[in-house]
Amino acid sequence: MTEKLGIIALESARTAGDEINSIISGWRGGGHFLVPTECPRFGSGEAKGLIRESVRGRDLYILVDVCNSSVEYMMNGRPNRMSPDDHYQDLKRIISACNGKAERITVIMPFLYESRQHRRVFRESLDCALMLRELENMGVKNIITFDAHDPRVQNATPISSLEDVSPSLQFTQALLEEYDDLKLDRDSLMFIAPDEGAMPRVVFMASMFGVNVGMFYKRRDYSTIVNGLNPIVAHDFCGESVKGKDVIIVDDMIASGGSMIDVARQLKERGAARVFMFSTFGLFTHGLEKIDRAYEEGLFDRIFTSNLIQRPKELLSRAWYCSVDMNLYVAAIIDTLNKGDSLEELIRPAKRIKEVLAKYNAR
Repeated sequence: MTEKLGIIALESARTAGDEINSIISGWRGGGHFLVPTECPRFGSGEAKGLIRESVRGRDLYILVDVCNSSVEYMMNGRPNRMSPDDHYQDLKRIISACNGKAERITVIMPFLYESRQHRRVFRESLDCALMLRELENMGVKNIITFDAHDPRVQNATPISSLEDVSPSLQFTQALLEEYDDLKLDRDSLMFIAPDEGAMPRVVFMASMFGVNVGMFYKRRDYSTIVNGLNPIVAHDFCGESVKGKDVIIVDDMIASGGSMIDVARQLKERGAARVFMFSTFGLFTHGLEKIDRAYEEGLFDRIFTSNLIQRPKELLSRAWYCSVDMNLYVAAIIDTLNKGDSLEELIRPAKRIKEVLAKYNAR
């Protein structure tokens, strides 16, 4: 039975929240499901969470984009950009403001907060696991994320449900809609992992398409630490020849873009035809100039990223960029969960991908 639905879109995810509300309203023949909330700030930068209507007995879905650096607040008379830490604190404030009155709380956090700090190697914090346990202790029943940096972090929440959703279906659809001349066979197409961590994603996609994989291995200088990381010395390639083939590089995120560009350069040097990049999250932390230069050099043809996180406005106008819309998918997840139905077909897209590929090949 459908529980009384409530959607809370924090300031970081307001645009997506409005569209998702509109989609679900259309499916259900009307209705408004957005719950008005805010997190006002004091002059010192301190804040509080406010919910403007009752949430008693409601099935709540809280949307948050921890990567949205465009949101600002005033602190000591100066504008201060919100960091992932700030967004996470606002999430906890709103959960706290619910005061245990909601029937169920589901957090939809597309980019999993601190997901790159998911394992302990030395004397260091374990931030992602700590966050998950904290949400669990606050009464959150479900956490929905997309393409987690390491899915094994699900082991940190033995009681609450953490669903790691793959956006591979939507990326497949976007690619085939943009390019109608792709040959989906082993002699013409290949999937590439930019590092060993991306191999599970690449193996899944390649098995769906029925093509081969290649992998670049990052050689690092473990005697030096720069910005908390061992710098990459070189990318070494493992796999068969890419000469004359279209190649698709798949990873969960593009941060500065340096690694992806280096991989694209090496693929072109090895004779690859077209180079496409799939990345669930396009952070572009060092701006777009480096990517622009690589495109002008002919190192790649298109970059596909989702709209699950805020993207800089200038990115949307780039000729090399293609946006993969995920709002319909998120709306379907909320609608399905609220009705008490299984998410299996939604979050395990193998069957749908096969159908899309069969339709493309049958043109």
